[in-house]
Amino acid sequence: MKRILLPAGGAVLATGLLAAGLAGTASATPAPTDEYLAKSAQQVADIIDFWTKSDNAALKSATAYHWDYKEVKKLVQKGGYVADTKPGVVAPIGEEKKVAAKVHNVNVPKTIGKVFFEGRDGKLYWCTGTSIQSNYKNLVSTAGHCVYDLAGNDEVVSRWVFVPAYYQGKAPYGLYVGKQAFTHYDFSIYEDFDRDYAFVTVYNGIGGGASKASQVTKGEFDKHVGPKWVDEKDITAAEYSAGVDKYGENGPFKSKAVDPKVETVAKPDDVKTGEDAKKYQDADGHNGVKLVGVEVTKGQYTAAPDGLDNNAKYLGLTGSPLSISKEEYDQLSAAKADGKFLGELTVTKDANGNATAWFKQQFYIKKWVKATAQTRYWVETYYVADVKFVDNGRLGDVVGGQGFAYNQPTGKYVRTFGYPYAEHPDGSKPYTGVTVKNCYGKTSAKLVGSAAKKIEEHVALKCAMTPGADGGPWLLKYSNAKRLGYVNGVTSTFNDQDSNDRVDYISSPYFDGETNTVYKAAANTASGPMFPFPKP
Repeated sequence: MKRILLPAGGAVLATGLLAAGLAGTASATPAPTDEYLAKSAQQVADIIDFWTKSDNAALKSATAYHWDYKEVKKLVQKGGYVADTKPGVVAPIGEEKKVAAKVHNVNVPKTIGKVFFEGRDGKLYWCTGTSIQSNYKNLVSTAGHCVYDLAGNDEVVSRWVFVPAYYQGKAPYGLYVGKQAFTHYDFSIYEDFDRDYAFVTVYNGIGGGASKASQVTKGEFDKHVGPKWVDEKDITAAEYSAGVDKYGENGPFKSKAVDPKVETVAKPDDVKTGEDAKKYQDADGHNGVKLVGVEVTKGQYTAAPDGLDNNAKYLGLTGSPLSISKEEYDQLSAAKADGKFLGELTVTKDANGNATAWFKQQFYIKKWVKATAQTRYWVETYYVADVKFVDNGRLGDVVGGQGFAYNQPTGKYVRTFGYPYAEHPDGSKPYTGVTVKNCYGKTSAKLVGSAAKKIEEHVALKCAMTPGADGGPWLLKYSNAKRLGYVNGVTSTFNDQDSNDRVDYISSPYFDGETNTVYKAAANTASGPMFPFPKP
């Protein structure tokens, strides 16, 4: 299994009196990365307004997105994937306690839909995606390049929405605004197409007519019955004072005490206890100064004075070396090389020079610190909307969700769905992008490589679909009656294996244990409704 390692994780040095170790270590497995697609209520309102105004005109004007697929014109034989853990599956929504059927056909599930977004070039695009099982019934799977704009310095795309069962400008089950996108570090940072997948949490679906948000006064906001929300912008203390002078204490300018800032007192020779310490109290009455243990090097510890009133050694914290495991010793060695661990490391060896025990020893001196009060200042902006939208509920509750499978062997039958649109390399254009198409066959690991996209571990499927089908699910054990299966891949590249200038194979990243790590991070992340829209 190919793996690009993360930079070594930062070790957190203990600074409390009783702290004695190191927390946080480097990991050989890259952590999932996540980016917000729409975080504020105003962003969501703008996205909804953009796609739905003028009878969904923007949805109708979008076109299929793909990087230049001629870059991966042909896959070449490589070593292929290596499963990193045991095979695993997560059941589709509603099938958690049932056995999946073994039959298959071409019935299209309503979980399949189009992913719409705006690229950094300002153009409107679509890919394919599907609703997938998650703890909060709020997850969409698609290709990583349908979330990250590879031509735009790897930034996430804008105005990302998912429309299940989309057809000619219609959103029969609502429009779902993307909240947070999860993908693999190797894709978002290194553009490694062996990790070209993404899982996106979405807010509750929005149905009904269009409604444009309007900015209003605080009084109008309080009186409004229907969808409304408040955006907050941090400001300076001077801006806050000016705002209060203009609008009064009940206006949009707000302040609140937050966690105090802790500052080190370098030379507290005159700082004792009791009444003398009160000179360090802030306006909110926070305690004056307190004593903490700060980790230092052995040399700094040796040089520190032994007195009780100056910066001095903390007696009792540095006793006999503490026995640790070989794994912790290796982790601390790496942290020490980066200057993130200041203690000493030793090894006990036997007569043959083999290590038999590992130890760490840390050194602390005492420091006086004081707390300084911190205040946050912000100004509120008030928005309301007409009651034309309704809350369609969670994606998985409305259309269901496919299961998830990983570390499965190749040579199994899958059915993949998508909205193909682009022409073949020879210029022929058999697809309209209007309706969902599908392919069926056995996956193969024989044709997996492409230097152009760092591909070494893709699996392939004989299929003539063209771009527009990007991100479409590869469903294992797809059931005719239930229209459910297990997502075991997503369409990533389109290839011409027989060199006749027509796409004849598509490929997907191999879903392994690291894919499962990304999936689980997304599947356990809530989104919920952004607005208090009424139920239909």
